[in-house]
Amino acid sequence: MAIIGNIIKGVIEAKEALSSEPNPIDEQKEVLNELLERAKDTQFGKRYDFAAILESDNIQKVFAEAIPYHDYNKITEEWWSKTIDGEPDVAWPGSPDFFALSSGTTGKKSKRIPVTEDMIDSITRAGRHQVYAMSNFDMPADFFEKEIMMLGSSTNLQERDGKKEGEISGISASNIPFWFKKYYKPGDQIAKIDDWDERVLTIAKNAKNWDIGALSGIPSWMELMLKKVIDYHNVDNIHQIWPNLQAYTSGGVAFDPYEKSFNALLGRPIQIIDTYLASEGFFACQVRPETTAMKLITDNGIYFEFVPFEPKYVNQDGSLTDDAPSISLGEVEEDVDYVLIISTVSGAWRYIIGDTIAFTDKERAEIKITGRTKFFLNTVGSQLSVNKLNDAVKHLEDELDIKVPEYTLCAKRFDDGFYHTWYLGSDSKLDEEKTANVLDDYLKGANKNYKVARSKALEGVKVHFVPQQMFAEWSGANKKKGGQVKMERVMGEERFKEWEDFVSQKA
Repeated sequence: MAIIGNIIKGVIEAKEALSSEPNPIDEQKEVLNELLERAKDTQFGKRYDFAAILESDNIQKVFAEAIPYHDYNKITEEWWSKTIDGEPDVAWPGSPDFFALSSGTTGKKSKRIPVTEDMIDSITRAGRHQVYAMSNFDMPADFFEKEIMMLGSSTNLQERDGKKEGEISGISASNIPFWFKKYYKPGDQIAKIDDWDERVLTIAKNAKNWDIGALSGIPSWMELMLKKVIDYHNVDNIHQIWPNLQAYTSGGVAFDPYEKSFNALLGRPIQIIDTYLASEGFFACQVRPETTAMKLITDNGIYFEFVPFEPKYVNQDGSLTDDAPSISLGEVEEDVDYVLIISTVSGAWRYIIGDTIAFTDKERAEIKITGRTKFFLNTVGSQLSVNKLNDAVKHLEDELDIKVPEYTLCAKRFDDGFYHTWYLGSDSKLDEEKTANVLDDYLKGANKNYKVARSKALEGVKVHFVPQQMFAEWSGANKKKGGQVKMERVMGEERFKEWEDFVSQKA
């Protein structure tokens, strides 16, 4: 009998039963008030007169009117550069102990994002929020006694000017509570291995020593790790190594494109739970099994705003125009794409995270990630967001019975005009012209702007199949293997040429 598991499960269920249903809109108003109050004496707070905003009748409205949008370059140039140089009380009280390194999905130069103790606490609380929500998933008691494989970046943080820096998953793992270390795998020593391939091989060698009940990490890298474990032990699926595996906490990207290839690695279905953890904070997690949408965590040091994701408001580099209107949580509509804006306890103010989201349930504040502002494919008026591209790939998988967990594309100019040129990561090799027609036909039916573009400037679709491993090798060549790294779904022509050169060299 799972005595400890029954106790833990009972505590979680009691916690949820005693908790009253919060009002996300009221929670967000309170969070903004707290952020402004705590930061009013910082350089940023004095520059934008937070004290006066706090005295206004409509704090949310005045806040939005007083403070401009910031992308990483703008806030770093004007504010965070001083924080990085060691100056205290710049955009948040005190000085951060950590910096999250993030090169995201574009570019080679790492960003350095402040991670304060308040943000560490926020991420920890969000993790507890997710654990408490497990009461809704009806997991058996013994699940709560199993170990958890957290596959992130290395926890071997680098020291720089007295501060520690690394990817957010590595920072989070290096700050896990002492009581959780018993359950945490691969453990401190293996997690500190910097080289991704060496770390995964070490995991594979030790896999049979662990009783893994849950996985956590970005789908693309999780798949590669599971394949390595399966191949190393010469078994058919991961359940032959970890028979008690019952749940996978995905994050960072939409899980849908990986669903088919991920499930192929399992011996039986497991519970998939989506989360939304970025370098700038832990924003949302799935709290109900009947939906794949995630609930925004609205009482945890992060204030959210939303800008309608329309071409007239988004610049080519993914930043927003100065006149782009923002709305608060109480004003959003369901099934509308929004650019996500955050203000946080790490001193991010009206910060463009770079993601687009849509609300699936306004009352519950539940969302899904729909894409990236930089990955909006609109070169020839097709107006395709990543969720539309994901839908097309999912249709392709069903139609042709293949697995395509990774892809990238570009609106590439040829002598006779533009073609959407796709590279599909699949170990199956199919007729590329037929595949192109399936994608083209689906998008014509699913997106009116695409259909119009196909009758004008967009000449057609070209498809190339490459091994799935090619995408991991590309990330490795760009020094971005593992951790929080996500593949560029849409590339500009210059970046796409680098990709095609890389593929031709590997062929």
